[in-house]
Amino acid sequence: MLFETGGLPPPPGVPKPMLVCDLTQSWSPAGGGGVGTYMKAKRDYVLAHTPHSLLQIVPGPEDKIVEDGRHIWAEVGADKVRGSPNYRFILRTDVVRKILARYQPAIVESLCPWVLPWTAIHHRRAFPETALVAGYSTDFPNAHVFRVAQKLFGTTIGRGFQWLSYGYAEITYREFDWVYTLSEDIRAVLARRKITRTSVLPLGVDISRFHPDKRDPDFRAELGLPGDGPLLIYAGRLDNEKRAETLIQMFRQLPPSLGAAMVMIGDGKRRDDMVADAAGLPIAFPGFVADRDVLARALASSDIYVSGMADETFGISIVEAQASGLPVVGVASGAMIDRVPPELGLLGPVDDAAAMARNVEAIWQRGAREIGAAAHGHAQQFSWDCTFEQLFGDIYPSALAHAAIRARKGRRAADRLYATAASAG
Repeated sequence: MLFETGGLPPPPGVPKPMLVCDLTQSWSPAGGGGVGTYMKAKRDYVLAHTPHSLLQIVPGPEDKIVEDGRHIWAEVGADKVRGSPNYRFILRTDVVRKILARYQPAIVESLCPWVLPWTAIHHRRAFPETALVAGYSTDFPNAHVFRVAQKLFGTTIGRGFQWLSYGYAEITYREFDWVYTLSEDIRAVLARRKITRTSVLPLGVDISRFHPDKRDPDFRAELGLPGDGPLLIYAGRLDNEKRAETLIQMFRQLPPSLGAAMVMIGDGKRRDDMVADAAGLPIAFPGFVADRDVLARALASSDIYVSGMADETFGISIVEAQASGLPVVGVASGAMIDRVPPELGLLGPVDDAAAMARNVEAIWQRGAREIGAAAHGHAQQFSWDCTFEQLFGDIYPSALAHAAIRARKGRRAADRLYATAASAG
């Protein structure tokens, strides 16, 4: 195993160095997404603020491992996902198992629900002292399985697939030593499925990078967008799950006298269709922006953030927009309800483009800049430092403690001890 400490105890007050692993299908160098943002922020935090090492295993075009000091980047060759050209899906779980066995991390954190959680579980069976942590960042039986199945087969059959998916989630995540969600609502969903070793982990934002000071008055002209009204902006995947097409429908219902324009940052399987649909409208599609500083400039240089996403579990993009000084116009669903109180924006019904258009007009008339200033202040409560302090200071120790009991006495005994302690507390 790499990164041995030589048997020397750490100095007083300093945690013992360990190797932590992130494991996910939800990674794309050109697709963005909350998991990718989380992984990059975690890498920076681990290297700057902890003695630990970090192994990150993701899909890629070919097998590749790069060791750079305390950071190990491992790509497992995988085919592209049909219909989502920026993403790949690992099926060669034997390669993942070999990487895990080679490095033997103290903690494996699973960041997606598909296939790889069970790869981690099988690894743990070979190395019982390994602690397993899962990030349940999306309520996938509802957000992914039900919505797709409903569209294909109708509501009744869709509910059947949803029920089966929750059964899979219960069997899978009860195997983990600890699970974190991004909201109390989703934590309650897991509790109904008897998944009780859980915490809520608020995600963060780089509040020094995403700031109103990054505003550039030349940004709109660089995009070739006309008008002197509000510049709307969206940043995220352009696909069905994000309901990005609703934004174009909304834009068509804005009065020309408003002088609005819109920039849609991101890529995805619906991008070509959306570009065609927006032909003749003052809407720019600059593609995926990998440079976070470039994204920060784009957000701060716009006026209103818009999103039709109904299943946000935290909403990193929402908080980044608020930190950049933007009010938000979105939908009254998912985590957006928590992220956008009435004084910081307006939320309407899901898939109601007309209501969204009215809300854009209302925010512009109320004073987008003033609302955005309040949103910037609101976003200061979120930071990646707070996120990872809780992860390393609370969630990981809880998982390690459960893993230690499980390795000595078995999972059932560990679960009983945990349940007794939780009820006493």
